[in-house]
Amino acid sequence: MIVNRLRGPSLAALACVLAGALSLSACATTGGDETPAADGSSSAEARQPLPAGLDFANNPDPYPSTYRGLPRENMAIVGGTVFTGAGQRIDNGVVIVTDGRVAAVGGASTPIPAGHRRVDAAGRFVTPGIIDAHSHLGVYPSPGVQGMSDGNEATSPNTAQVWAEHSLWPQDPGFNAARAGGVTTLQILPGSANLFGGRGVTVRNIPSVTMQGMKMPGAPYGLKMACGENPSRVYGSRNQSPATGMGNVAGYRAAFIAARDYKAKWDKWREDGEGSPPTRNLQLETLAGVLDGSVLVQNHCYRADEMAVMIDIAKEFGYRITAFHHAVEAYKIAPLLAREGICADMWTGWWGFKMEALDGIEANAAIVDAQPNSCAVIHSDDAELTQRLNQEAAAALAAGRRIGMNIPEERAISWVTLNPARSLGIADQTGSLEAGKRADVVIWSANPFSVYARADQVFVDGGLAFDRFNPAYQPVSDYELGQPGYGMPSANVPQGAR
Repeated sequence: MIVNRLRGPSLAALACVLAGALSLSACATTGGDETPAADGSSSAEARQPLPAGLDFANNPDPYPSTYRGLPRENMAIVGGTVFTGAGQRIDNGVVIVTDGRVAAVGGASTPIPAGHRRVDAAGRFVTPGIIDAHSHLGVYPSPGVQGMSDGNEATSPNTAQVWAEHSLWPQDPGFNAARAGGVTTLQILPGSANLFGGRGVTVRNIPSVTMQGMKMPGAPYGLKMACGENPSRVYGSRNQSPATGMGNVAGYRAAFIAARDYKAKWDKWREDGEGSPPTRNLQLETLAGVLDGSVLVQNHCYRADEMAVMIDIAKEFGYRITAFHHAVEAYKIAPLLAREGICADMWTGWWGFKMEALDGIEANAAIVDAQPNSCAVIHSDDAELTQRLNQEAAAALAAGRRIGMNIPEERAISWVTLNPARSLGIADQTGSLEAGKRADVVIWSANPFSVYARADQVFVDGGLAFDRFNPAYQPVSDYELGQPGYGMPSANVPQGAR
């Protein structure tokens, strides 16, 4: 369901972004000392293992990020209750932010460097930015009309060749609404009609007029796969294969057999350099990326038995599944998921809307989390739910406690911070307040597990992206302009908010 939300950047925010962008180079370049070969590639590059899924000609990334971040300042957030995301709770804590990175986190005695602005968080809570591991913002944007429904390339069971970023509309108002809910990073995925739906993209939640301006530098790509009812229902209704669960599995296997052969041809050419390179195939590039580990598998799958089958398929072809999405029955196989190192990206209260979602329980995340080395994630899959992922995590926490599980809040916050970062392959950069990581920080008005908590300030890479008290940091887009309170003077709008 797509509903209207706050949209895109305000003119003031765009001015800040554009001013910063104009002072920097438009895109990154690469250099080196290698002598180029006749085709423009270096001799060493020509014999490297296949960089599956990227431009095989010469360009290491045909769609590079131009993300530059928002204006930032050095600061010390002091006096709040800090949930680090990595399992710590620090009362009367201090978070030091320097050059857009977390420099230090500690108690009240933590020294504050000279020149750092003090941000008073007394009586409030401080957490890492929330990460939504499953979003369709920008590809199913508001308004929800057919002309902007760009999330499902439902023309074939296998559309691994498509990339969600090429459908992403960065001025979707849902990004602004999510930011007001504390969301600093999102994985935007294609829909789930297909066995292979295409690549997702990880974005930083800042105002931008281009996809590239939001795209997170260095974040790995994820391949959206889907098992269960969706692909068999979509294609079976058209008298196509797959029409059954066994047709689904045959489709996965056939695709990876082809991808294995394709990868072998490229590996051989990379090794001996003889003749012309194989002809590129965009679909097989992505699947070869799964086989070599450069593209992560983000697998829509509800039922425990079907997740177990997908794990067997992964073992047959030598790849690994990074996360099962929705995973309504993850609690039934929690030890298996933990043993295989697979994240379960779940809702708390969504269940029963189709047969494969019938056996859901609210304590799903809590039961998964109880396993050693587990990775429980709360995600949205929805433009409204993404605005209150903290409350969705709170509901899962409460459900776990009702069945006798004593889960501390400082652990449960990882369900919407560090664990989704693990699910996206970016936990080394964000997801927790630890020295060296990106300064993605939310200051909450109250305990984030309270229904009364609201995000007061949201920082992305140390730049103020949202401020509940300052209209200059409450971006709106073209759809709000002309409406009272959104860019048009009105007798009901305070002068300072015009």
